[in-house]
Amino acid sequence: MHGDRQVSTQTLARAIGVKRITPCDPKVADKHSGYQVGGTSPLGTRRAMPVYCEQSIADLPRLYINGGKRGYILSLATADLLRVLQPTLG
Repeated sequence: MHGDRQVSTQTLARAIGVKRITPCDPKVADKHSGYQVGGTSPLGTRRAMPVYCEQSIADLPRLYINGGKRGYILSLATADLLRVLQPTLG
C-alpha cells in the first residue's frame, strides 16, 4: 500500500477469499518472519509468506520498504522488488 494510505482489511479479505483479516500478534509475527514488529520486511523471512500489493504501486519507479529492523528503510527499483517478491497485485 502507498505510505500515505491505509489497508482496508475488509477489502483485502474479500480479495483473497477469507472472511476477515486481523493484525497478527507480535510474538506470532516474530516467529514466522524472524523480524521484530516495527521492523518486519517482506524479504528474507523465516517462512515463505504471500505478499499482497496495491496494483498502482507497480507504476512507481522506486519503492521504499522496511529492511528488517526498526528505522532501516530500503529503496529498490519497483521492477526488481516485484520480480523478487512476486506479489499478488490488487
